[in-house]
Amino acid sequence: MQRHPGKHFVTIFLMVFIGWVSCPGFSSEPSKASDADRAGKNFIQTKIYSEDEDQEILNLYKGLRESDVCDGLDKAGLRHIGLMNPEILPLWKDTEHYTHRIIGIAMTARYVPTNKVVPGRIPPQEYDQWEKDWYGQLSPEPFTPLIRKGTVLVIEEPESGELGTIGSNNIMAWVLRGCVGVVTNAGARDTDEIITEKVPLYFKKPARGIRPGRNEIESVNRPVVCGGVLVRPGDVLVADSDGVVVTPREYAKEVAQYAREILEKDKIGRRGLYKQLHLPEDDSVK
Repeated sequence: MQRHPGKHFVTIFLMVFIGWVSCPGFSSEPSKASDADRAGKNFIQTKIYSEDEDQEILNLYKGLRESDVCDGLDKAGLRHIGLMNPEILPLWKDTEHYTHRIIGIAMTARYVPTNKVVPGRIPPQEYDQWEKDWYGQLSPEPFTPLIRKGTVLVIEEPESGELGTIGSNNIMAWVLRGCVGVVTNAGARDTDEIITEKVPLYFKKPARGIRPGRNEIESVNRPVVCGGVLVRPGDVLVADSDGVVVTPREYAKEVAQYAREILEKDKIGRRGLYKQLHLPEDDSVK
């Protein structure tokens, strides 16, 4: 009996096609979007943690270095996860007591470039009112009431141009509410004063322009991208002179355990070397 490969192929094609169109998700009619759909939707939801839960995690990370956490992520199978671009570094360093380091729970804000028309030269009184309105309506700081003890504020904003969303005044107001440090993928201004104030700041570059006419607040406590890394509210940030690393909250306890073991072994080894070299113990080995 002679076979007909062409007929066999057609039969298989029809069977697959019939199975496909009978699937529950298939429809020959175009789907209709509701107004709610068109209004936008966040697909990565923000999980809420209590302050006590945050403090429990922070206690596990106390004293850990960026390198310890990086190694802990490796051991947990999260290699190359959470390492921010090495261009994001501390504004200042304390190499005696390491007060420039950050260990905190992420709270996020996202600023975007404006597309609004900016007035040219206008009378000073009009300019003052325009600037005030912009700060109050388009580029405020609605995240400030959410800051609590142990918060590290992570700001995603336009990397190009002269834009200093962070300055010596507002950064102190954030510290007053419990913020332990600030991380941004862009710039900050008033850097001399921030160094004097000893607020831990990790950023890419100095920037001089104010927010009015340059940016707008887009979201608060939603996932952001900072230094090429996804940062969600509640994730754990550790930062020192090596850079910034972000631990996803769901792996935070496991990673902290591994990182602690690594740090303690390192301290033991270095204490022995200090003795051999007749060096006094410092904060890094105590």
